[in-house]
Amino acid sequence: MPASKEHLFSKRFRGYFPVVIDIETAGFNAKTDAVLELAASILNMDDDGVLTIAKTHHYHIEPFENANLEQASLDFTGIDPYNPLRGAVSEKDALHDLFKHVRKAMKAVDCHRAILVAHNAAFDQAFFKAATVRSGLKRDPFHPFVTFDTTTLSGLVLGQTVLAKACIAAGIDFDNNEAHSALYDTERTAELFCHIVNKWQTLGGWPLAVPDAEESDQS
Repeated sequence: MPASKEHLFSKRFRGYFPVVIDIETAGFNAKTDAVLELAASILNMDDDGVLTIAKTHHYHIEPFENANLEQASLDFTGIDPYNPLRGAVSEKDALHDLFKHVRKAMKAVDCHRAILVAHNAAFDQAFFKAATVRSGLKRDPFHPFVTFDTTTLSGLVLGQTVLAKACIAAGIDFDNNEAHSALYDTERTAELFCHIVNKWQTLGGWPLAVPDAEESDQS
């Protein structure tokens, strides 16, 4: 009889709960430049240990007070930060809502800490943590520095580091016209992460067949 989903998920990443994140920004400096979009895919694991996307949360973000907005970045993403049709919310409101969903999902599968998964994770992690500090939120469920970087994983498994090329190599449809939207990029990154983890399992990489102490003593 297979172990429960709770047991599998909590054991698979040593109690960590991976949440796939993408952030669209108005520049490259996490301390000074605005966060404009945030999306996060929460994952599910079935009784066979197969990862899929459970739900994606998406937020348009208001630039924080005195935030820097680099025109080149706005031109690249096509985001108008002050368009009222965006329905933008503050960083604090977006993160408070996301943390609530993450804590609920994490608790349901017996995990003790969320871990950020992203393509070029250092970039998203820096902006994510800077926004969390600015928001003054104390119950941050994410690990303070550990991340899973799909750039590195894709380079190892697929021989590609660019998100679009890695997705294509994995057999995941990728539309460049939709790219650089936090929602689109998050879901493609989540599909890519699930593909890599699931592929590793089909190759026998997890769960590891570790001999018990008695067998080791007899060898």
